[in-house]
Amino acid sequence: MDIFNETISCKDCHAVMKHVLVNKQGSELRAVQCPRCKKQIIHPADLNSVENFKNLKDKTYNVKLRVIGNSHAISIPKEIVDFIRQQERMMNDMVKLCFKDMRTLDLMFGNQKNDAHFLDDRHNPSEEIEEEEYN
Repeated sequence: MDIFNETISCKDCHAVMKHVLVNKQGSELRAVQCPRCKKQIIHPADLNSVENFKNLKDKTYNVKLRVIGNSHAISIPKEIVDFIRQQERMMNDMVKLCFKDMRTLDLMFGNQKNDAHFLDDRHNPSEEIEEEEYN
């Protein structure tokens, strides 16, 4: 049972809070927001997921570049693959890959609605917060 499926009232103004999605650093987080005072409560499981991501993001992995036929390949550490699966994202056979700068490649898993952002904006995006209702 998920408490976010129940009606939640704002503790300050007692209005019924609405379900919204908050986009934070490319992740959609489930939240409830008060229509009056705009206070938000983000789902605890989603906050935990963001913390797990921060821990992975700060790590550097040394992987070998291998030659397979006429191509080169790297292996993706199990810790990263497990995180992606926990996010309930489908890992496709194909991933997107592009140069970020002369020494950095970006790799993107899954289908994202902001694929154009991946190709057009090859720098680290600042923290963005966008809200949209969900049910």
